[in-house]
Amino acid sequence: MKTLVFTFVLFLGFTAQIFSKDLHVGDKAPDFTATSVDGTKWNLGDHLGNKNIVVYFYPAAMTGGCTKQACAYRDFSSDLESADALVVGISGDNVEGLKIFRDSYDLNFPLLSDMSGEIAGKFGVPTRDGGTIEREIDGKTVELTRGATASRWTFIIDKEGKVIYKNEDVDASGDPKDVLTFLKNNS
Repeated sequence: MKTLVFTFVLFLGFTAQIFSKDLHVGDKAPDFTATSVDGTKWNLGDHLGNKNIVVYFYPAAMTGGCTKQACAYRDFSSDLESADALVVGISGDNVEGLKIFRDSYDLNFPLLSDMSGEIAGKFGVPTRDGGTIEREIDGKTVELTRGATASRWTFIIDKEGKVIYKNEDVDASGDPKDVLTFLKNNS
């Protein structure tokens, strides 16, 4: 019985590694399409060739660290634009929750919904189950729903579609500054 259990556990570990899509610096970024807060489809391929694309995954809209990170990207938007970068935030939140997030904090960059966690998976970003949180918005209690909860990771994709930066240990409020420093030192 011990041999059977050990073999099964070994098989699960091996299978998980086969299906892991860990993305490394130097790899071609996976193409993806997601729904943005305005309901349109946003496709990575449509934006390649114009600017470097900063793709940051965050766990949940309207939560402490995620709000700090998004507001920091908002506040660094002019500097990032000067560094020839376009920022895109991706979470497992539904589009309605992302609209509330954008409007509540005047966010000035695309927020994309990855309710299934499929895009996070293409980038190798760990996810876990989603959930629902309640927030008070304009005197009303609002439920915000996530289909998946992604880990906080950031990538930079160059104009040719290659991953040139990957951070798996992101400091939420310092993320845009780290990205900007990298872009300035590697342009």
